[in-house]
Parts: sequence; structure tokens; C-alpha cells
Amino acid sequence: MAASTPALALLNALEIHHTVHSYEHDSRSQSYGEEAAQILVERLGVRAEQVFKTLVVERADRSLAVAIVPVTAMLSLKAAAAALSTRKITMADRAVAERSSGYVFGGISPLGQRRSLPTAIDDSALGFETILCSGGRRGLEIELAPADLVKLTRATTAPIATR
Repeated sequence: MAASTPALALLNALEIHHTVHSYEHDSRSQSYGEEAAQILVERLGVRAEQVFKTLVVERADRSLAVAIVPVTAMLSLKAAAAALSTRKITMADRAVAERSSGYVFGGISPLGQRRSLPTAIDDSALGFETILCSGGRRGLEIELAPADLVKLTRATTAPIATR
């Protein structure tokens, strides 16, 4: 498949094994992650816990970072702050997240962002052979080995999600 997003271009350039899954995004959907999980569970038979969302956060020094957690979970701000070596984090403003990543909200991929940001991935990802994350636009998901995602993002893995 030809690269249509920076995330796919990165994976293709580095020859990282991945599978692309696309679906028609419903503009009425209230939660992009939950929509993706529901569709992928139905189509692929994966567990919803294998589908991860990418969250851009702001650290205490006002710098940005990325937290990646299952769509079935919430981000623990306290645990994520510890994993990202800061005393406190908050969710980044939507416009700030879009500007920093180069992606539209609801389609922010952890891969191929404009700037490489410190990243923490919930350690539950390591319990799966593959996980799914945004491919860089709404309705586009990438399936890859969690170790590849960790390596490509230079991420820390830690228990940063609350169930």
C-alpha cells in the first residue's frame, strides 16, 4: 500500500511489518477510539483492549508528550506524569495537539508526528502479539507489534491506564 500518511510512510521506509485497516468513519461518532475498537472487534475479532488511543499531554514545564493507552481505559494522569518524568500532566488543548502532531484530532498517530515527543505506552500493550493504533487519520488503523511501536517512538512502558 502506498504511504498516505506520515505514519505509514515511516513504517514503509523502515520496512516495519504492519497491517493497515481502514473503515468509513461516522461523523456522528462521539468517541473516535471507541468507534475504531467496535469496528475492529467486529471485523477482525481482536480484543478491544488491543486498540490503543494516542493522547497528547502537557507536562509541568509546558512541554508536550504522548501517552498511549487502550481505548477501553482512561489515562492515569499521576502514573503518566511519573512515566514521563514530570510532577504533573494535563491533557493538551485540541488545537495544540493537532499543530504539534500534524494530524487531525481523532486521527493522531503516535508515529510520524511533526516533532518527536517523549512517549509513554501502557504496559498492557506488551501482553499482545499485535496492537492497533491510529494510522494518521480518522478511519485508518495500523496493526503492529507493540515492541515495534515502543522502538519507533522511543517510549517508556509503564502502567499508565486505569481500567
